[in-house]
Amino acid sequence: MDCHDAEALAAFWREALGHRETKRWQDAKGVEYVQLQGEPIVLFQPVGEDKVVKNRLHLDLRPDEGSQADEVRRLVDLGAEVVSDEPDFPWVVLTDPEGNEFCVLPPR
Repeated sequence: MDCHDAEALAAFWREALGHRETKRWQDAKGVEYVQLQGEPIVLFQPVGEDKVVKNRLHLDLRPDEGSQADEVRRLVDLGAEVVSDEPDFPWVVLTDPEGNEFCVLPPR
């Protein structure tokens, strides 16, 4: 996932996805990446440019425990922002701290 602050965005997604371990490594040019260990593996790559269009990758999260509203509150407490909660759709659209959209679905 391209981002400005790999450390901060990885911290958000580590909590959001329930990952426990983080790995850091540098490429041959000295760029430091932050990688969440677990399923799925998520890699955060620092880039200079801003996000300007809709995500090409869109995650949908579904709470393992509790309600959809509980999960949305948890993610907002971590730094997400609700951008759409339309009653005609079963999902709530949020953005992470760098503006990447994702949805929270109702529990199964």
